[in-house]
Amino acid sequence: MNRFIVAEPKKCIGCRTCEVACVLAHSGTADVGSLSPTSFAPRLRVIKGLSISTPVTCRHCEDAPCANVCPNGAIVYSQNTVQVLQERCVGCKTCMVACPFGAMDVITVPATKTFNGVTVANGTKAEAHKCDLCVDRAAGPACVTVCPTKALHVVDRAAMEQTLRKRQERAALEAENSPLI
Repeated sequence: MNRFIVAEPKKCIGCRTCEVACVLAHSGTADVGSLSPTSFAPRLRVIKGLSISTPVTCRHCEDAPCANVCPNGAIVYSQNTVQVLQERCVGCKTCMVACPFGAMDVITVPATKTFNGVTVANGTKAEAHKCDLCVDRAAGPACVTVCPTKALHVVDRAAMEQTLRKRQERAALEAENSPLI
């Protein structure tokens, strides 16, 4: 089973600390002052409603629709997660259309082409952009560690089994206490 992040909307206060932590974790710097509107591209998004807010992030699906539709094989399974290989991505946005959670995004990044050591083109490149569970970060996903209300959790097989057992026990207790019709 692939790991993923789940949010508890009742605990989320919409502070967007998770978004900032995500950007900093992937920028290679801890300097918040280095962030700008053009460089601020978190891999999760906090959605705010009138009475609730919650981060939307990739669920690292077992049979990921985004990976299934990618024409270049740029979306792959690795380390119990779904990852994007940017060197293969052409920015076609097919993954955005296929994602049932709206967790995929396509952003543009600066790109330079060199030929025999000479720069022949400066421009931009479109890339698929999604949560990668901070796989290269020893402490795990940055968003989970910084959430002030502990509304974000990494879910793995053990956590899913524990949740299932609790729900089964609750259902059994409710059935035991309800009158038969």
